[in-house]
Amino acid sequence: MVSTLARDISVVFVVDDEALITKSLSLILSREGFEVSSFNNPLVAIEHMKVNPPDLLISDVMMPQLSGVDLAIQTAESVPQCRILLFTASTEDLLRTARDQGHHFRLLRKPVHPAQLLKEIDQLIEDK
Repeated sequence: MVSTLARDISVVFVVDDEALITKSLSLILSREGFEVSSFNNPLVAIEHMKVNPPDLLISDVMMPQLSGVDLAIQTAESVPQCRILLFTASTEDLLRTARDQGHHFRLLRKPVHPAQLLKEIDQLIEDK
């Protein structure tokens, strides 16, 4: 059964350098009816985006290859219809650069409860 959330979103990219997190989020989202592709390297996600652009990007902020903020900015510029949700365990304001460039991304704090994740996705759909 496909969730009402999944009706407006066909492809979800989950990006985090921690494999356990991408697997957990992918499982939660798949059970809600989303088609999920998970990546542990944001540079690989960018390459896949060129072939199969996501409707929703869920990304960690702090990653060694490329920050989630930079990934979000590149996604917003190359796939403008994509909704973006960032999450982090960090408390510092890592989104200042993005805001200075006119990008405003939703931010969740780790650990993310599945119900909160789905609520944020629903809000993104309503806001779009």
